[in-house]
Amino acid sequence: MALTVLGIVAPVFLLGTAGFAWSRAGYDYPTDFVTRMAMTLAVPCLIFTALMGAEIEAAALTALSLAALVAYVAVIAASWALVALTGLERRAHVAPLAFGNTGNIGLPLALFAYGETGLGLAVVVFAVMALLTFTVGLWLVAGAAQPARVLREPMLWATLLGGLFLSQGWHTPDWLTRALALAGQMAIPLMLITLGVAIARLTPGRLGRAAWLSAAKLALGLAVGVAAGRAFGLEPVAFGVLVLQMATPVAVTSYLLAERYDADAEAVAGLVMVSTLMSVAAMPITLSFLL
Repeated sequence: MALTVLGIVAPVFLLGTAGFAWSRAGYDYPTDFVTRMAMTLAVPCLIFTALMGAEIEAAALTALSLAALVAYVAVIAASWALVALTGLERRAHVAPLAFGNTGNIGLPLALFAYGETGLGLAVVVFAVMALLTFTVGLWLVAGAAQPARVLREPMLWATLLGGLFLSQGWHTPDWLTRALALAGQMAIPLMLITLGVAIARLTPGRLGRAAWLSAAKLALGLAVGVAAGRAFGLEPVAFGVLVLQMATPVAVTSYLLAERYDADAEAVAGLVMVSTLMSVAAMPITLSFLL
């Protein structure tokens, strides 16, 4: 079991470490360009091909989508309550505690742990979180949601189209499927390396506070993920994917939003760094119980 878990988590953290080392060595890395290419091209292709090729029953897909939505609503409410009770700044802390790194870390972990079926299920949770990030998350940080921005996100249309093709049993022509799959294969390596680069460039602050908040986020995500998975009667693979996604550390996106809207980005950077380091130990333990 230990070797199995190590084989799952090692590629994720090795690629992240490669990005970290690349940045620390002083080599140029155009983060804005790579991120835009990944989120506009590679990730949508990955989502679409993963859903189109997945062998998931419609009922299971619906159950996971509803479970993920309920889980995130519960986490947002609990994070809001925790921030209010501790007197922390809402704009800087609620969104990072609620939304995890389901893309950079969650997708590859689901792929390596559960194969292509796990990846197809993981992109559903990722899509739910992405939609909430650009609506509720933006409202929490900036004071105003941007639903129009959601409609411009290629990930939304890739998810909808992928779900349609999955439900109808449709497939694109082989030549197009191969092209889309090649583009999608860039997504996971790019996201992991970019995560490492982003962490290397962060200037974290208030690490003591970040430590206990990161532990609280992990515990909350695990508890809500398990509760939602059981409440909706998810099958073992879908259950494991939901719990994994809910337990992911703070997303770099939270730092970027805090930086853009002047919401104590230094504190959020501390959360990103500490929670990611904490996940190095937490994810193998979580996987050992799920597998």
